[in-house]
Amino acid sequence: MSVHSPLPPVTSVAAPPRWAVRAAHLTTLIVLPSGLWRIAMVLGYPAGYTEDGFVSFDTPWAKAWMLTLSVLSELVAFLTTGLVRPWGEVVPRWIPLIGGRRVRPMAAVVPAALGAVALTMIWANVPWWWTYPHEDMTPTGNLVVGILYQPLVLWGPLTAAVTISYHRRHRTAQRRGSTD
Repeated sequence: MSVHSPLPPVTSVAAPPRWAVRAAHLTTLIVLPSGLWRIAMVLGYPAGYTEDGFVSFDTPWAKAWMLTLSVLSELVAFLTTGLVRPWGEVVPRWIPLIGGRRVRPMAAVVPAALGAVALTMIWANVPWWWTYPHEDMTPTGNLVVGILYQPLVLWGPLTAAVTISYHRRHRTAQRRGSTD
């Protein structure tokens, strides 16, 4: 047997429910507005900041950080899609050393659950954005940035829901496999 040939599945895992597929794809979309806002700043647009407030963001280090944060956020959000796609069941062949191997469910569930908790905690205060002082922003910028960041409140809960769905589907398949 070739190292890269997929192992036959022990049990059949049910297809993810339609709501879980939609929720997984939605995670990539809710991260997009804040990422595009940061990319606008990387390109030199003050994006709601006053002239003085934008100075600290107009450095090579700040631009590299904002671009990295935007790309990493989108990639992490995209990982949620693996909980409803075949590559969440079997590692894609093109990945060296482990390509073609089955994904152990807990190897996906534990990091996804921890990520969901972390994301929920990180973004929990966003609904109160407008109660915090933002002296370096214009009033319109403060409003727009607050609106662009509001979807992030859903990132953790959506990831948690998709993770629970993934876990339940695999737990059910495991039980069926042990009773056959």
